Amino acid sequence: MHDFALNKPIEGASRTRNDRRVMAALLPYLWVYRYRVGLALMCLFIAKLTNLGVPIVLKKLIDGMNVPVGGALLVVPIALLVAYGMLRFSAALFNELREFLFAKVTESTVRSIALHVFRHLHTLSLRFHLERQTGGMSRDIERGTRGIQTLVAHSLYSTLPTLIEVSLVLFYLSWRYDRWFAIITVLALICYIGFTVVVTEWRTHLRKQMNQLDSLAHQRAIDSLINFETVKYFGNEAYEAARYDENLLRYRAAALRSQHSLSLLNLGQQCIIAVGLILILWRAATGVAQGQLTLGDLVLVNTLMIQLYIPLNFLGVMYREIKQAMADMGRMFSLLDTPLEVADVPKAPALLIRDPLRGPEIRFEQVCFYYEATRPILLDIDFVIAPGTTTAVVGRSGSGKSTLARLLFRFYDVQSGRILVDGQDIRQVTQESVRAAIGMVPQDTVLFNDTLYYNIHYGRPQASQADVFAAARAAHIHDFIESLPQGYDTPVGERGLKLSGGEKQRVAIARALLKQPQFFLFDEATSALDSRTEQAIQQALFGLSKNRTTLVIAHRLSTIVNADLILVMDRGRIIERGNHAQLLRAAGHYAQMWEIQQSTMRAASPTLG
Repeated sequence: MHDFALNKPIEGASRTRNDRRVMAALLPYLWVYRYRVGLALMCLFIAKLTNLGVPIVLKKLIDGMNVPVGGALLVVPIALLVAYGMLRFSAALFNELREFLFAKVTESTVRSIALHVFRHLHTLSLRFHLERQTGGMSRDIERGTRGIQTLVAHSLYSTLPTLIEVSLVLFYLSWRYDRWFAIITVLALICYIGFTVVVTEWRTHLRKQMNQLDSLAHQRAIDSLINFETVKYFGNEAYEAARYDENLLRYRAAALRSQHSLSLLNLGQQCIIAVGLILILWRAATGVAQGQLTLGDLVLVNTLMIQLYIPLNFLGVMYREIKQAMADMGRMFSLLDTPLEVADVPKAPALLIRDPLRGPEIRFEQVCFYYEATRPILLDIDFVIAPGTTTAVVGRSGSGKSTLARLLFRFYDVQSGRILVDGQDIRQVTQESVRAAIGMVPQDTVLFNDTLYYNIHYGRPQASQADVFAAARAAHIHDFIESLPQGYDTPVGERGLKLSGGEKQRVAIARALLKQPQFFLFDEATSALDSRTEQAIQQALFGLSKNRTTLVIAHRLSTIVNADLILVMDRGRIIERGNHAQLLRAAGHYAQMWEIQQSTMRAASPTLG
C-alpha cells in the first residue's frame, strides 16, 4: 500500500473523471480543426463505400465468367476487372487522404494539450512540486499525450471505420439476400462485442496496476540516478538495484497476468467468429445447392464476412487501448484540474517600480506565514528596506530567513499581513512582473544540463554574447571558463554536477547579474566559495548592489558587516535590528553570534589572532 501512495492524488482525480468528461476536455482542442475533421470523415465514408463495392464487383466478375467466351462478351469481364482494380485503388486512396487530413489534427492537438499542461505545471505552487515526484509526473504526461494519439488512431482509423462497414454490410445483406444472413451476422456481432467488453473490463484493473508499477519503477530509477553521488557516498548501488528490481518483478507478475487474460480474450473471440462464419457459409452453400444463389454470391458473402471480421479481431485490443487511453488522458487532465494555490487576481496590473536605477522600497507589514497550520514559520514580521539600501537577515537554521525570499517571489502567499513593493501589495499585481524585478542568487544552485553559456544566458535570453561575458567577468568566472577546453560550450552535467559548489554559485551570480533586476536577493550567495573568491565576489556584489535595493540572507556575518540594516531572526520573529556597530554595542544575540564566528575563524587560522 505504501508504494502506491505517490499516485493517490492523480489516481483519485482520474477515478472521478469519467470517459465523458475526458472527451469533453478533449473536444475543444479538436473543434479548432472541425473542417479538416469533417473532410477526413467524408473520405472515410467514401473509402468504406468503395470497399463494399470490391466484393460486389468480384461477385459479378465470377458470375460473368460463366458466359461463353467469344467476341464482345469478353468486354464484361474485362470492364469488371478494371472496375475491381479501380475500386481497390479508390479505397486505398481515400484511406490515405483521411490519414493525410487528420495527421495535422492529431499532432496539433497533442502539441496544444502538452503545452497547456506544461504551462499549467509552471504556474502551480512550490508546494505542489515539492510534494510531487517528477519522474512519475513526467510519465503521466507522456502517457496522456500518447493516449490522445491512441484514442484518435483507434477511434477514427479502426472503430469508426468498422462501425460504418458493419452498417453497410448489414444493409446490403438485408436488401440483397435472405434476412437470416443479416440476423446471423447481428447475433454474432452482439455475442462478440458483449464478450469483448466484459472480458476487457475485467482486464482493465490489471492494466492500471501495470501502469502504477511502471510509474513507481520509473520514479525510483530517476530519483536514484539524480542522486547518483549520494548512492556512491553510502555504497548503496546494490540496495538501489534491489529496490528497482523489486518493482520490476511486481511489474512482470502483473504483465504476465495481463497477457494470460489477453490469450483468453483472443480465444473466445475466434470461437465466436468461427461459429458465425460457419452459419453464414452454410446458408450461402444451401442457397447455391438449391439454385437460389450463384457461386458469385457464395464468394461475395464469404468475402464480406472476412472483410467484416478481420477488423473485429482487433476489437478487444481497440476497446482496451481506448479505455486505457481514456484513463491515461484522465490522469494528465487531472494535472490541469490541480488548483492554483498562488494565482493572480483577475486583470492584475504589472508591478511598477518608481525608480528602476535605485530599486523599490520593500515593506513587510505584520506578516504571518506557515506551511502547515500546526507549525508557524513567520510571526508578525515587520520591516522596511528603503530604496537603494542593503538589508541583511541573519539567524540560526530554521528561523525563517529563506522563507522571506520565497514569499517575495510569491511561491506562497502570506496567511496574514502584507508584502509591499513600492506601495503595491504583491498579491494584487502579476507574479511575472514581481519575479522579473528580482535578481536571485540561491544558496543551493541547480543548473540546467546544458552548456555554461546557456546557463548564464538563461538570466536574460535576449542578451548579447558581450553581455554574457560581462556578467561572467563581474562574477569572477570568465577567466575560469576561458581556461576550459570547450570554453563557454562546456556542458555542466545533470543539475550542474560537473562543476564544484563554488563554480556553480558563480554561474548563478553571473546569471542574476545578467538579468539586470531592480532588486537583488542573495540567499547565502557566497556560502560555497573559498575565502579569497568570496572576498572578491563580495566586493563585486557590494559594488553592483550599492545604491540598489538588496536583501541578503546570510549565515556568515562577515559578509554583511556593511549592510545598512541587519535583522536578527529567531523562531520566526525579528528579535534584534540595527547596523553592525549598533548590534555589537547592544551585546545581544547578534554579538554572541559574531563572537562565536570570530573565535572559530581564529581557531582555524591562528595567524589571524
